[in-house]
Amino acid sequence: MESDPPITRRTLLAGAVGGAATLTYARVPAWAKPIASAAALRRPGSRPYPRLPAGEPTPGLADIEHVVVLMMENHSFDNLLGMVPHRVQGRHGVDGFKFGIHGKPINSNPTTATPSVSGPEVYARLATSPCQGDSVSQSWNASHESWNRGANNGFVQACTAQAMEYWDDRTLPFTYSLARHFPLGQRYFSSVLAQTYPNRRFLFCGTASGLTATSDVAYQTPAANGTIFNRLLEHNISWFNYVEPTSGTLQSSALIVPEFSRSSACTDRIVPIDQFHSDAKHGTLPSFSFIDPNYNTSSEENPQDIQAGEEFVAGIVNSLMHSPKWSKTALFITYDEHGGYYDHVPPPPAIAPDHIAPSQALADETLVPGGYERYGFRVPLFVVSPWAKAHYVSRIVQDHTSILAFIEHKWNLPALTLRDANAHPLTDYFDFRKPAFLKPPELAAAPAMGPGIELCTAAGLSPPAGTTGA
Repeated sequence: MESDPPITRRTLLAGAVGGAATLTYARVPAWAKPIASAAALRRPGSRPYPRLPAGEPTPGLADIEHVVVLMMENHSFDNLLGMVPHRVQGRHGVDGFKFGIHGKPINSNPTTATPSVSGPEVYARLATSPCQGDSVSQSWNASHESWNRGANNGFVQACTAQAMEYWDDRTLPFTYSLARHFPLGQRYFSSVLAQTYPNRRFLFCGTASGLTATSDVAYQTPAANGTIFNRLLEHNISWFNYVEPTSGTLQSSALIVPEFSRSSACTDRIVPIDQFHSDAKHGTLPSFSFIDPNYNTSSEENPQDIQAGEEFVAGIVNSLMHSPKWSKTALFITYDEHGGYYDHVPPPPAIAPDHIAPSQALADETLVPGGYERYGFRVPLFVVSPWAKAHYVSRIVQDHTSILAFIEHKWNLPALTLRDANAHPLTDYFDFRKPAFLKPPELAAAPAMGPGIELCTAAGLSPPAGTTGA
């Protein structure tokens, strides 16, 4: 199957319609076309089903009682899943790398990407270690430079040749085992061309509220319309934020939402990850669970050993699959942003969440022009549930606010911003006529840990012989 044609940005017209910038293109695929008029937009504060009461489970999603979200860190779709069409039988329709006659990717980026100069090409290449280097960046400026107005040819210039590295099933057997069975989102994008905090703000709040960077200013920046945690509390819907203990940092939910950290009703719901495994085992999970890995060792952020992160993901998946409530559960696994790693699909236009523009005062660099009317790069999305469609690949444009939209549709909650009000709610991944995975599939075991963060941060970033998955 041919992948969608690349987007070339032609004209950005001044003005906005209901907060969504209007774009015109000479030629774009149907999935990338923006909403044409304000009349088509649902408004913040509106419910998905206006005639039904807020906070009540909706009949169409009655088979899901427990929604679990695990957001890992800093990998693009191509970086982790670009080899799926070549390495996973029956997955040739997945929009990953393009391959030459020997089965090697032919995707590349020039070392210099300017209108007048194009340096030697650096081709996508298999990483030789589960350790990552420390040269990639997902900063606002590096992300926009990598995007390069839709050419997606600035990754090496912005982030060095490390941006073109990828992993496959030899290093990540569990991840590729998930891809063999469960649905994938091949048009699932991060929410903004920027770092962790702005993207996680979109997940929790539907907006970045002016943030552009992972910075301490986030602690003093209120969420414009509150958070999904507030919505759940207001309607007595149970939730926990399960965290793997992390020295020196906080869980992501409290870290970037000041309203959260000041509320004991919220902070009392931050509990250790061991309780998640216990709750799953005993069938006592809340309605909504958000899971934080250890951001120093097992979140998969560079320069960490990504096999440590895969082991963490495998533990979450296996606990749910062995839970007495497995038949009522949906798990969404994704990544906050691309981490500086290459992806070949240019981010399409998006609905601006509100009228709050990126703030230079909240930035940690002098910002290149850009806004919130465009998604960030593609990131992996797995939907793990007995009701998930086997081998399904979604071609619908979605982002982190689609997870918000799923939660809002599940309990008929009012939308936070224009972005989540109009995001696709991920319902295409499910078939509630017959559960395909009521009996969970046999998944590959995660590696028994790679070299670990200590060796990954040592000189040369190379593990001892025998520990690399490649």
